[in-house]
Amino acid sequence: MKGTRAWSRALFLHPRIGLVLLLGPPLLWLGVVYLGSLLALVVQSFFHLDGFTGQVVRRVSFDTYRELLTASNMDIALRTGGMAAAVTLAAAVVAFPLAYYMARYARGAEKALLTLAVLMPLWSSYLVRVYSWKLILAKEGVVSWVFERLHATAILEGILALPVVGGPSLSVSAIGTFLAFLYVWLPYMILPIQAALERVPPSLLEASGDLGARPATTFRRVTLPLAFPGIVAGSIFTFSLTLGDFIIPGILGNSSLFIGQAVLAHQGTAGNIPLAAAFTLIPMTIMAAYLGVARRLGAFDAL
Repeated sequence: MKGTRAWSRALFLHPRIGLVLLLGPPLLWLGVVYLGSLLALVVQSFFHLDGFTGQVVRRVSFDTYRELLTASNMDIALRTGGMAAAVTLAAAVVAFPLAYYMARYARGAEKALLTLAVLMPLWSSYLVRVYSWKLILAKEGVVSWVFERLHATAILEGILALPVVGGPSLSVSAIGTFLAFLYVWLPYMILPIQAALERVPPSLLEASGDLGARPATTFRRVTLPLAFPGIVAGSIFTFSLTLGDFIIPGILGNSSLFIGQAVLAHQGTAGNIPLAAAFTLIPMTIMAAYLGVARRLGAFDAL
């Protein structure tokens, strides 16, 4: 009992001790495990693989980065970045109307039901959701069946005949990969936008109308600028998660690699850990710049 009182007195008189005890363990974990692993990746990227022995040469050089900057590897980076950007833009377009309705008009049981509908997919297994989309988009799947019933098979075949995005079926095409990414990460865009819209004071919208602004003008000049940090906050999730994902492109899509698949192949099958580490620096660099821009746009206030 006396020891407890002594500790309480010490913490009261010296609040910094309590702060160190409270934040010390998580900061130590962050510094050693998270930042330490990132530092190890950076260090590994400056090593290179000996082409004759297949062993990692632990000597600082830029050979791995010269290999990284080849046309095939840059094609992987551009493909991944393009997919991440497309998924993010589509998610914002799809999520905004639903988030706007949930924030401005839905009440009571209706709002709870919509929130449940948004969150429920996150309660199921990630792999189950991805494999479900593989079955839906397969040549004998639901989408093909719907096009067949609508006598629009020619339209589907025309879409699949498109270069780059097409393929033998939707499940082995860039379109199928895009749809799966959009479905899986959409909740991460809806919720930040909804949170940002709920913080827009109704009095501002009423004042805009009282000053003669039409609903479209109020939306463009008042609602959208105030909701924009929420859109940027949601884009942080959708963009970063798409950049690093290797499961969806591995299950759906064709043989064109994404960054996550390349990292897995180089550190696993090929054993080229320096090149895998160098590949991981691409999304890290992109996200560091992206987070810097997002911070300036006030996205962290909407999280």
